[in-house]
Amino acid sequence: MKEVTASSRHYVDRLFDPDPQKVLQGVIDMKNAVIGNNKQKANLIVLGAVPRLLYLLQQETSTVELKTECAVVLGSLAMGTENNVKSLLDCHIIPALLQGLLLPDLKFIEACLRCLRTILTSPVTPVEVLYTDVTVVPHLMSLLSRSRYTQEYICQIFSHCCKTPEHQAVLFTHGAVQNIAHLLTSPSYKVQMQALKCFSVLAYENPQVSLTLVNVLVDGELLPQVFVKMMQRDKPIEMQLTSAKCLTYMCRAGAIRTDDNSIVLKTLPCLVRMCSKERLLEERVEGAETLAYLIEPDVELQRIASITDHLIAMLADYFKYPSSVSAITDIKRLDHDLKHAHELRQAAFKLYASLGANDEDIRKKIIETENMMDRIVTGLAESSIKVRLAAVRCLHSLSRSVQQLRTSFQDHTVWKPLMKLLQNAPDEVLVVASSTLCNLLLEFSPSKEPILESGAVELLCNLTQSENPALRVNGIWALMNMAFQADQKIKTDILRGLSTEQLFRLLSDSDVNVLMKTLGLLRNLLSTRPHIDQIMSTHGKQIMQAVTLILEGEHNIEVKEQVCFIFLGHIYATRWEHFHLNICYVYCQCKQPAIYP
Repeated sequence: MKEVTASSRHYVDRLFDPDPQKVLQGVIDMKNAVIGNNKQKANLIVLGAVPRLLYLLQQETSTVELKTECAVVLGSLAMGTENNVKSLLDCHIIPALLQGLLLPDLKFIEACLRCLRTILTSPVTPVEVLYTDVTVVPHLMSLLSRSRYTQEYICQIFSHCCKTPEHQAVLFTHGAVQNIAHLLTSPSYKVQMQALKCFSVLAYENPQVSLTLVNVLVDGELLPQVFVKMMQRDKPIEMQLTSAKCLTYMCRAGAIRTDDNSIVLKTLPCLVRMCSKERLLEERVEGAETLAYLIEPDVELQRIASITDHLIAMLADYFKYPSSVSAITDIKRLDHDLKHAHELRQAAFKLYASLGANDEDIRKKIIETENMMDRIVTGLAESSIKVRLAAVRCLHSLSRSVQQLRTSFQDHTVWKPLMKLLQNAPDEVLVVASSTLCNLLLEFSPSKEPILESGAVELLCNLTQSENPALRVNGIWALMNMAFQADQKIKTDILRGLSTEQLFRLLSDSDVNVLMKTLGLLRNLLSTRPHIDQIMSTHGKQIMQAVTLILEGEHNIEVKEQVCFIFLGHIYATRWEHFHLNICYVYCQCKQPAIYP
């Protein structure tokens, strides 16, 4: 290492030569030395080349040619390892490059933008640096018209650094739609693609941008039709896929109807094509995930997708990577397959979840797919958290089927890995897993009894104490299902595990969904006269106080109806009649329209 570093020192020493021409030649020689040589890049960074290059780049006495060559070398250093980028960031390279964009010379601007693009698209660079100075985005917009290279680099910067609704708002406010739309007809394919990617990130979950895009004209043609043309089979796959993403995001944002021809006849078939064996693994992943997002809320799109090109069977192939080692002679292919195997399984689970979200026949086809339940069970225990989340989402979707709960779910004892997953998982996984558990605890589910025996009461009671409202809802919802037509022992275990104090905290929860499910739990707990007598004899006073407060409080009519259902349906004609009369009186005072159970 010392020898290599010493051999690199003369490149750095020449940067300090008093002769400007020798300095320029030294920078040019350095540029040639670092191309494709990560070791040389690392050596030069260690020897302090970066601060000197930045100094020369910012010096007023430096010629434009020298500044441009410095920017080119810095860009080459940035294309090395992530550690190289960190070193450049530590030397405050971004402010220096942004300052360079203020100069008039186009070649220098392009060199600064190229370097800036490389740094900003690195995973170690926080994207917020683009938005810290409010003058940066509008200045970049003004540079879009300078050349095809400024268009390519700036669009790439925008598409990578647009991560949040706030970022979308900044770009939209400064005219991103108007400034980028005409670039879709650029003679440069790279410019077209970067413009497309910009529109995809701008439209994602953004109704304002999406509704604007629908009415934008590009050479006299509406933008959605431009996207449709870019999805034609003779276009590059990358262009087809990105155009499909743009239309998908506009549809999900409400700007295009789900029954529009551009969605049903163009976007959906295009995305299904991307799932085929002929496509690259990366394309199959992106195609499946985008299609899953497109059809997720729409039953008709789910039905159309399920019968297009044998999609359900096609997705089974996603689980066959990596291929068996004996069948692979190319080590690079094996490495490639291994890298994408998790992503493929994740994408397949996501798409199966969307396909089976509503239709019973589709769920049946999915479950009958080769080894499907075994794959889900395996997915729930995978090392990748993303695969586990996608697998449990798929399981949740399929668990909406009464028939499958009674058959396939019991045959494969899916409740076991699900319970294990609930023991220690991040909230994102817990929310979906606990939602699935709610379905497995329905009265007709064969899984209900073994789940109860595995300690589910304690687990669910703990969920009701979560700071996450979705977990509180699911915890109390599962307990509500558990208590339905249950014997006295289960109800007693629930009350003991939940505690009176926690039950009343839930009855005063600020989240109306938590409150409704808690009232539903009470309704199921008070389902027979012996149960009512036992529970009310120990908790009657507190229960009556809590529900009276609900009726007297500022709650919507659905909440107050639930309270009346509890008492009109369960407590009437028991020794708690006087409470029933009080409740009816209070409810009448609310002056709400009468609704009969």
